[in-house]
Parts: sequence; structure tokens; C-alpha cells
Amino acid sequence: MKNLFSKTRVYAAIGTFCLLALISYGEYNYYSLKNHTDEIELSLEKTLKELSAIQTENVDLTSRLLQEKQTNDSFTEQIGKISSSVGTLEKLYKTDPQLLQKYSKIYFLNENYTPSNLTEIDFKYLSDTKKGLQIHSGVLPHLKQMFVDAEDAGVQLRVLSAYRSFDTQTAVKLGYKYLYGSGANQFSADQGYSEHQLGTTLDLDTASGTATTLKTAFEKTKAFEWLNKNAYKYGFTLSYPKKNTYYQFEPWHWRFVGVDLAKKLHENGQYFYEMDQRTINTYLANFFD
Repeated sequence: MKNLFSKTRVYAAIGTFCLLALISYGEYNYYSLKNHTDEIELSLEKTLKELSAIQTENVDLTSRLLQEKQTNDSFTEQIGKISSSVGTLEKLYKTDPQLLQKYSKIYFLNENYTPSNLTEIDFKYLSDTKKGLQIHSGVLPHLKQMFVDAEDAGVQLRVLSAYRSFDTQTAVKLGYKYLYGSGANQFSADQGYSEHQLGTTLDLDTASGTATTLKTAFEKTKAFEWLNKNAYKYGFTLSYPKKNTYYQFEPWHWRFVGVDLAKKLHENGQYFYEMDQRTINTYLANFFD
């Protein structure tokens, strides 16, 4: 009995020891896990702070990038404007300012003035194929396109007169004075005041025209009707319409002033000599565009 009791005490002691060991092990694991959890929480908190700092830095970098982009866009725009201005200045430098001056009793071209570039007009566009005529090289492509489109519309145009030098205009005016006396001043400019000396002005006729078409009778032709509706698209404008104060109505006399200006005149129902010279000059840079 005594042995049994002793064994029981031993077992109890062992059990108590095991229980205490388990409790200690559990407490160890608990505190170990708690410490590990605390470490994880601290690490997570640190990571979150780092992520927040990175996010803040990214926001700051994004803001800087946007500012840089805006600055670059602004520089690009300024460079574009400068390039455009340089291009405009280059065009102005290369374009003869005389081409948009008012003549016809206002502005004088001396006997030494000759357009910088003159080109022969193809004989197929001339009323008289026995004598050659010249026009400013920059105007020729516009003239050709106008003639082609007119022909497509069933209208055949021909050139009666184009560039005239100072001396040629002198001879023309003397001839008219001989025939018409002082009445010649109503339709013919003195030398130095003729738009023809610029090389950008034409007297137009129809393919079947006669000498009478260089009078107001040209107004009655299909050719004039087409020109009146379409010539501005190619840069041409009627210099002396009805009620102008310079010369008699000349439906055959068309001057190249550039597409932009011709369009503006057409839209406003104006003629060239009505417009202020300062306004006219603003179209010089795009004269041949």
C-alpha cells in the first residue's frame, strides 16, 4: 500500500512537472510569438512609413514632372512662335514690298524697276501667239491653275497683256494719247504708275475674243462672269471695278495680290484701292503662298 502511495506521489509529481513544463513552454511560445508579432508590427509600421514617404516623394516627383512638362511645352510654344516669326521675317525679306503697293496715280515706280523674276507665259495661254509675254515667276503657277480650272468649267481665257517695262508703258501711253487725246488718262496709266510694271498684272480676254473685248464689253462674257466668282481663289482681284475713283471700269484688268488678300477683298466686297495700305502690307509675307 505504501509503495502504491509512493508511486502515486511520483506520478503526481511527474504530472505536475509536465504540466508546469507545458505551461512554461506555452508561456515561452506566447511571449516569443508576441515578441515576433511586435517585431512584425514594428516592421510593418516602418514599411508603411517608408511607403508613405515614397508615395509622397512620387507625388512630389509627379508634380515636378508636370511643372517641367508645362515649362517644356511653354518653351516649345515659344520656339514655335519664334520659328514662325523668323519664317515670316524671312518671307518678308525675300518678298518685294513693291508688289503690294498702290500705284495708279498714287505710288511711282522708277524707270529702273524690274521684277526680280520674270517667266515667259506659255503661248497656249496667249491671245496673240506671235509675241511673247512675261509674268512674275511666283504668279505663274496660280495663273496656270486658274486657266486650267476655268477651262474645266467651259471657259477659255487668254492673256492680252502682262508685264510691261517703264519704257513699254511710255510707248503705250503715247499711242493712246495720239488716238484718244486727254481721254487716254481715263483708262491708261502713265509710265511708273502702271500695275503692269510689277509683272503681276494681266489684261485678260476670251479665246474667241476680238479687239472689242478690251473694253467694257468683256463684262458681258461668260469669262468675266467666271472670273468675278472665282479669280480670288487664285489670288487675282479686279483693280478697277465700277465706281472706282482711279480709272474707268476695266473688267479685263486683273492683278495678283496673293490668295489671302484676294479672298479678304472678295469676302468684304472691297477692291484693292479701298483698303488701307498698312492693312494691305500685313499680307505681304504670304504673298506667294
